[in-house]
Amino acid sequence: MNQTRLAKDLPAIARPLLPILQRISGSMTRELVLEPGRHGLGLSPRTLECDATTTSVCGFCATGCGLQLHLRNHSAVGVTPNVDYPVNLGMACPKGWESLRVLESDDRATEPLLRDANGKLCSVTWHTALITFCERLKKIQHRYGKASVAFLSTGQIASEEMAFLGALAKFGMGMQHGDGNTRQCMATAVTAYKESFGFDAPPYTYSDFEASDCMVFVGANPCIGHPIMWERVLRNRNQPEIIVLDPRRTETAMASSQHLQLKPKTDLALLYAITHEIIQQGLVDYPFVQAHASGFEELRDHVARFPATYVSAQCGLDVPTIQRAARTIGTAKACSLWWTMGVNQSYEGVRTAQAIINIALITGNIGRPGTGANSITGQCNAMGSRLWSNTTNLIGHHQFEVEADRAKVAEVLGIPVAAIPTSGSWTYERILEGIERDEIKGLWLIATNPAHSWIGQTECQRLLSKLEFLVVQDMYASTETVRLADLVLPAAGWGEKEGTFINSERRYGLHKRVRNAPGEALADFQIFRAIAKYWGVEDMFSQWTTPEAVFKIMQHLSAGQACDITGIHGYEQIERCNGIQWPWTRLDDEQLGAPEKERRLFSDGHFFTTDGRARLIVADVTAMPEPPCDEFPWLLLTGRGSVSQWHTQTRTSKSPMLRKLYPQNCYAELNPRDARELGIENGEGLRVSSRRGSIQVRAQITPSVRSRQVFIPMHYPETNQLTLPHFDPYSRQPSYKNCAVRLERI
Repeated sequence: MNQTRLAKDLPAIARPLLPILQRISGSMTRELVLEPGRHGLGLSPRTLECDATTTSVCGFCATGCGLQLHLRNHSAVGVTPNVDYPVNLGMACPKGWESLRVLESDDRATEPLLRDANGKLCSVTWHTALITFCERLKKIQHRYGKASVAFLSTGQIASEEMAFLGALAKFGMGMQHGDGNTRQCMATAVTAYKESFGFDAPPYTYSDFEASDCMVFVGANPCIGHPIMWERVLRNRNQPEIIVLDPRRTETAMASSQHLQLKPKTDLALLYAITHEIIQQGLVDYPFVQAHASGFEELRDHVARFPATYVSAQCGLDVPTIQRAARTIGTAKACSLWWTMGVNQSYEGVRTAQAIINIALITGNIGRPGTGANSITGQCNAMGSRLWSNTTNLIGHHQFEVEADRAKVAEVLGIPVAAIPTSGSWTYERILEGIERDEIKGLWLIATNPAHSWIGQTECQRLLSKLEFLVVQDMYASTETVRLADLVLPAAGWGEKEGTFINSERRYGLHKRVRNAPGEALADFQIFRAIAKYWGVEDMFSQWTTPEAVFKIMQHLSAGQACDITGIHGYEQIERCNGIQWPWTRLDDEQLGAPEKERRLFSDGHFFTTDGRARLIVADVTAMPEPPCDEFPWLLLTGRGSVSQWHTQTRTSKSPMLRKLYPQNCYAELNPRDARELGIENGEGLRVSSRRGSIQVRAQITPSVRSRQVFIPMHYPETNQLTLPHFDPYSRQPSYKNCAVRLERI
């Protein structure tokens, strides 16, 4: 590696690491690849001469940063950001820097575990584990019907593994029902895009962060949740107006030029008021609307019921603040609107997301640099799950209910069309409800930890304990869900296997195997191969030999879809091009030759609906299901805590460095006025109780939350003991962000 270039390209905060990086970057090394051998399941390494570094994409969030992995003795020993990758441009957050360290944990799942008659998880061979898996699930299906066994997938594994899992479970094993933990983060955005644009199609590219002169963030705190995206905002030279809609004064809100600190769950009404003001102030792009959208008259009539004078009291904002935000958006040359979990995790999230989409459409802020109605994805491969998990959508974002789609999938896969269900799966919460109703008796969980993360945690743990057979496939043996399992299948993690992730801007990125998994742990892909063999459907998946072989199958499935990737020339081109955004069709390849570095959708004003026009969609505003009351007078908000924490901390807690960067114990942020009322000092113990449970936390007194609101980070195991299981009616996504609680000094 060129050491001068390394020193120049490192961010200042990372330059103290330079001597370490220089020691680990030699001139030549070897790269691990897969071939048949170990365990008979295709995991033996061979070596190829290559440079001292190889590339990969990060496996934490859906930003999808490019990394350089530094190899010694055929194994990765260090990580630096890839300066050439168009996503992160040489930057990385603390999680990316520590992505290898979290693999080195003494609680890794290293061998299959089976619960014995005494209730203890004991080590067994892979043969015993696979025989047990198949025999017990088949026995349940024989007794209760094939639909009595379900699976819950993830946004954490490769697209190829998701495709394999979904096809194996539904087409090979006969499971009717399966969903993914992406139901917790992205289902709202998926539903909103499909209804408004005709396809689940985030339109943007990350360069839009740098091209806008106005950016609107709704329920999003990228400064903490997606810091590399925020770095792209900081590179914007247009001196953009930054408008933030958030009940908390978050880090992003502190950097804004306009913070609309609205009351919780009034965002839909506020967005309708802003829309009404845009219309009233004559800021609608009528030529664009007339040519490319439908439903404007209904939209205009609906939002007329939400004048700023009416909504201001409801939202806790004054009228000039609302009018100014509308004017800023409507007069911008290029306005981009961004949202994430503050919108998605809401009981009316779909219509809120569509209110954001409506604003982008009526102002003509779509398809141009610096524009768009842009959902920011959560998990590293939530986008892959949306396209390839084969759960509520037929693989490749087809529809189970459409005969032509089933016929196409059957032909591509070489399977009987009768093997494909004619209806989609139950959603996540319906599968759990099925356990309560004795409809689901066996459950297979892959790379997810619902005993921690699912809303109304205590009830979820009770339901998982009720199952006749619970299988958990994970890289760690210590998660809350693994502790409930009857069978544990040890899986390799990021860096120990290969495949593709799809990031928030639709970019396929390649992640590589650069270390051996510990003990007997196997790549999820190889576990699925083994299960296919033991279940007796090996012939159905005879072509599914390697992740890249499955990628080629995925390409055939994508043909003719909005997500068409038939023009990609395999893994080598994905790596050489620093990722490729979908769509990239065979026709694109023939006409353009090579993919552009960054590509956005809808530049031609044509959408994926039957008539090519976007839909403007509105609905009535609904009341909060559990508002504060005399018994529970505070409103609980949840969200991301720090840049060094991720989801349930299954991985980030394994890094000593990351653990030093965030509070080890659960805490609650409350307003100084409320602290005085409770007689509590900063750092003292606080009991937080809801109708579902009670937890003890440390008080963190801050004006960033308003009086009668309390914020607790989502990452701690206690948090979801409090949350209320209620769901958006269209996306069935849980609404984590609001429930009534009581605070007491301990």
